[in-house]
Amino acid sequence: MDKLLTIIIVVSAVFFLYNKIKSWKVTESLLKRIYQTKSTYALGFFLTAFGANLLIFPRSTIDMIVGAVFSILGIANVIFGYRASRHYIAQLDN
Repeated sequence: MDKLLTIIIVVSAVFFLYNKIKSWKVTESLLKRIYQTKSTYALGFFLTAFGANLLIFPRSTIDMIVGAVFSILGIANVIFGYRASRHYIAQLDN
């Protein structure tokens, strides 16, 4: 389980950087927003996986508190990133 969470953390960090750099390079406003929301989505997965890693393998009480906060923030980023991504992709289709 530890290796799976580590893989998710690394892959989501790579997707975050990829989408963030892609959003900097794109000049069109709608595409820029789409890449920004995808990077928010990837950041949410990163924070959730990191928080879950701290909650599953705690070393102290502080690890559990930080893990819970990261998990909550990560889930919020995933939810809001998904909603925003759905909104902007629908505008792209029009």
